[in-house]
Amino acid sequence: MSLDPITLSVIQAGLQQVCDEMDLAFSRTAFSPVIAEANDRSDGIYDAADGALIAQGAGGLPVFVGTMQYSTRTLIGMISSGQVAAPQPGDIYIVNDPYLGGTHLMDVRFARPYYRNGALWCWLSNTGHWPDTGGAVPGGFSASATAVEQEGLRLPPVRLFKEGVLDTEIYSIICSNIRVADQRIGDVKAQAAALELGAERLDLLLDRYGDNTVRAAIAELKRRAAQQMRSFIGDIPAGPHNATAWVDSDGVVNEPLAIRLQVTHDGGDLVFDFTGTSPPCKGPMNSVRATTLSSVYLAMRHIFPEVPISAGAFEPLHVIGIEGTFLDAQYPRPVSGCAAEVSQRIAEAVFAALVGALPDRVTAAPAGTSGNFALGGHDPERGRDFVMYQLSGGGYGGSADGDGLSNGCSTIGISKAPPVEIMEQAFPVLYRRYALREGSGGAGAMRGGFGLEYEVELRRGRAQASFVMDHGRFGPQGALGGADGAPNEVTVWHSDQPYTPEHLSKEQDIPLSPGDRVRVKTPGGGGYGDPFTRVPEAVAHDVALERYTSDQARDFFGVVVTAAGELNIAETEILRSKLGAARSD
Repeated sequence: MSLDPITLSVIQAGLQQVCDEMDLAFSRTAFSPVIAEANDRSDGIYDAADGALIAQGAGGLPVFVGTMQYSTRTLIGMISSGQVAAPQPGDIYIVNDPYLGGTHLMDVRFARPYYRNGALWCWLSNTGHWPDTGGAVPGGFSASATAVEQEGLRLPPVRLFKEGVLDTEIYSIICSNIRVADQRIGDVKAQAAALELGAERLDLLLDRYGDNTVRAAIAELKRRAAQQMRSFIGDIPAGPHNATAWVDSDGVVNEPLAIRLQVTHDGGDLVFDFTGTSPPCKGPMNSVRATTLSSVYLAMRHIFPEVPISAGAFEPLHVIGIEGTFLDAQYPRPVSGCAAEVSQRIAEAVFAALVGALPDRVTAAPAGTSGNFALGGHDPERGRDFVMYQLSGGGYGGSADGDGLSNGCSTIGISKAPPVEIMEQAFPVLYRRYALREGSGGAGAMRGGFGLEYEVELRRGRAQASFVMDHGRFGPQGALGGADGAPNEVTVWHSDQPYTPEHLSKEQDIPLSPGDRVRVKTPGGGGYGDPFTRVPEAVAHDVALERYTSDQARDFFGVVVTAAGELNIAETEILRSKLGAARSD
């Protein structure tokens, strides 16, 4: 069927709108702040035959762009083989098993078959981050887990809703294995309602244009996405392009893990070879295959945002060499850090490999950590337990276009930190500080953006704090001569006595009493280009705004700013000449 460009464009926008409305409905009706405020969720439409991505909400987490396709494809295969009950109209499957195309256990997926004239037409699916799924520590981010069972309840695909009715027996099993279970019904109903809305909106789209026309549009959009990605790949100079990114530690063994990557051309396709990457680790920083693939896809989406979201965009991208490494975790390896942390190291490796080849498109490394901080305990004033989950932003890397964004969301998502007022209202905490982390951006011709600094105090009761973060040992990589961004810093204050975790940004079950505080300083982005070529006036402007001190301006950029805040061009030229000569030697 031949489609005119206008009809094709309108149908593409219509499919996108269906997903966007599902996203909005999910966030606006969910109970948990991590979904309702932070938007840690995603919705999409997937092919009935093979689970291939048709459309995903623009406001959904990019890391789910590959994992939801993978998990839907796995579900279809398990139904075909008889391992999972066949669907009926109104059924909704629930699954969070990371080895079946998931991420970590807190990312819970719902999948609903969409029927048209009695036949399965496609799948509607969404993912939401539940604040707790059981396990050893509140929030699920067990920094020292050595098996997935220690991280929480693992759910294979089962029908939580059968012909539109919640299965109370399955739901009671779930609630019996998680904390603050009475609040989950709000998230469950929100997740199901988003899929119901998606079905209604898809009905309207198909009624308007007809099933055959929309099917033809989907096939054409997939073909064009693959063609467009191959066109962009053709702009990448012949390689190989190599890079290494580092994970601080796995939380159990205090040694760094290497992600080694070589990117090469294969005709019109691109091959990402991770041969030489560290083997599976004991702690929770293993990544499952679906997350590893999705991390490569989202990195390329960052580089070529013009390519529409479709399974076709992934066809020219081939990932090899992950077997036998910590990027292809097998049961029972723990994986709580895979989606929020390891995925960002994988994307960082892609950026570092291609920034020299595509300097006008690729940035220096961003902060690259979601800053996972979980606090669980009992609030005596309200007479109930609580689980608080905090994610945070960091600095973006500098680029050919300018300085990095400060306090931006993570590489793998568009999640934003919940408002301080909401957190203080929902949990027994007080935020004593919430500000930019001045000076944290890596120096460069275009400096990195600044991270965030916050300090939260427990006001009453008792609680346990857990962290699964990264970039505490190594700051985000600079590019093309730029300096690395400042690393992550975590400090816990017990009665005004500071404590730094052995693994720097990974620890679990830290007891907190009223008045104890946790201070987190998130990474700044890497610098882009030689810092000594940065416009002196731009450095002086940063000093005037107290983003850097005058000493940092001298040390990082070779720029002299007087105590009065005035730029001294003559001394700057002399200093840069000396520093440049010393660097050459």
